[in-house]
Amino acid sequence: MNKLLRFALLAILLSATSEGKVFRVGEMNTDDIRGLDKRKTVVILPGGILEQHGPYLPSYSDGYMNEWWTQQLAEAVVARPGWSVMIFPTIPLGQSGANDIGHKSVFPGTYSVRSNTLRNVFMDLASEFGEQGFKWIFVMHAHGSPEHNLMLDQAGDYFRDVYKGRMINLAGMLAPPLTRGPTVSEADRKEDGLFQVHAGLSETSRLLFLRNDLIPSTYLNARSYTANNMAEAVTHGKKIDWPGYIGAPRLATASFGARAMRHDAEEFNRLALSILDGLDERSIPRLSVLGYRDPATAEVLSIAAKHWATIERKQSQWLKKKGG
Repeated sequence: MNKLLRFALLAILLSATSEGKVFRVGEMNTDDIRGLDKRKTVVILPGGILEQHGPYLPSYSDGYMNEWWTQQLAEAVVARPGWSVMIFPTIPLGQSGANDIGHKSVFPGTYSVRSNTLRNVFMDLASEFGEQGFKWIFVMHAHGSPEHNLMLDQAGDYFRDVYKGRMINLAGMLAPPLTRGPTVSEADRKEDGLFQVHAGLSETSRLLFLRNDLIPSTYLNARSYTANNMAEAVTHGKKIDWPGYIGAPRLATASFGARAMRHDAEEFNRLALSILDGLDERSIPRLSVLGYRDPATAEVLSIAAKHWATIERKQSQWLKKKGG
């Protein structure tokens, strides 16, 4: 073997050992998974609640965004020498669709689950990963419900306490942003409102960037439902003809969506990498704590909880009759 060829082979070997790889667990076999270095493998659990987003956005809007952020995070992690990523299939489960804002428990496009169901799913997965020796898990499951985030946070706290690892609900960490996000004109900001929570200018822009094939052009003529706080959003949501969104989707653009998604990815990646470097996530305020402090939000969650208590009784009564 000549010297040039030996150098080329050595370079390939060094590259293979210093650069990680992004794996998808559904494509891996037992030996593949067993061969991972659990100390330097990050598991990413993407989620995506199936939730109504009105007449202009798909029910899986959250999932499309979470999957995109997951890929950006995976690439950021494996850029570090020796680190690998194992991406789990997207979990299309979440708690409390935005229709709860209008105290509407049932709404076409929303297929949510009970709080304890969501928590149990993620605690069960935490147990599986913990028993197999994994130590690093990032949950990419951005959704605005404080209770949704509380369930994910509790699953993460369980993983930390029992398995001495880290399972972080990234979107539920309210870390101060390092850079300012994209802005719009004062007129557009005023029309969209300060309470940009659901399918308005920002989220419609993001979906125009990610999946413009799913958005009908009629969004350009959408009526605006301006809200500056949860109480104003509830007022809109209670209307019989409320279409399911808050804000001004007609002002959305794909270019704004691209900037917003990339900015969020940078912030998620920065936070995740800081945690890998030793940042204690318990020092960061949580959406699951701060969200309950708003009276209008607390009322929305309380009314939704009564609906799910009724559903749980109905299911339990059926099971009891069947001997379950």
